[in-house]
Amino acid sequence: MEKLKCKKWLKNDYNEYIIYLKSLSDENYRKFHGKLTPTKYEILGIKVPIQRKIAKMISKGDIESFFKYSDTNYYEEVMIKGFVIASIRDKDLLLKYLEDYVLLIDNWAICDGFCNSLKIINQDKDYWFNYFSKYLKSSEEFRIRVGLIILLNFYVSDEYLDCIFKLIDEIELDKYYVNMGISWLLCECFIKYRDKTLEYLLKSQVNTFTFNKTISKIRDSYRVSKEDKLYLNSLKKKEIL
Repeated sequence: MEKLKCKKWLKNDYNEYIIYLKSLSDENYRKFHGKLTPTKYEILGIKVPIQRKIAKMISKGDIESFFKYSDTNYYEEVMIKGFVIASIRDKDLLLKYLEDYVLLIDNWAICDGFCNSLKIINQDKDYWFNYFSKYLKSSEEFRIRVGLIILLNFYVSDEYLDCIFKLIDEIELDKYYVNMGISWLLCECFIKYRDKTLEYLLKSQVNTFTFNKTISKIRDSYRVSKEDKLYLNSLKKKEIL
């Protein structure tokens, strides 16, 4: 669709864009993805690589006029908007749209796809670490999830590891996608920093579900030794009914 490259978006351009998205709908994929992704948005059924390609084309034009008319009726509409925002390399311009966009996130797929696309973070790691660390103090499930996935994608390193453990300990919200985000993050920490993460896990105050899910995720990894998997399995805690 040539108009995806348009320099200046008008209302009619956006209407045609939605018609174009609907034309790309794959019914089988829509049903499959819908089962995996609880969301309030209507899912059209467009695979992620196609969405990224569309976002890349949009990003070459006047994205501010695109945002002016953008809406949130469809799951892919929200996802593509996130990819366009994530493509912004100017910090001030990104901040103009970031907070409002995070409020739109209501599922793991949009959250994780958006977070792992925010390459601007690599330009100023300390600034963005402080920025997203504040999300972990939220009372909103997917705001915290955003913070966790940002840490997972950009901050599992010597410099930030102790801070990550401290931030996890300060999370108060016990929600499924928060707990799963913590588990995934700790799994990656263990794979890269086995001894320090094990030391943390042995004294960690994360809830039993999160602790056991972390163990399961680590044991699922091909990057972990058979001996460690057996040992970690012995650490699993019994759920309190």
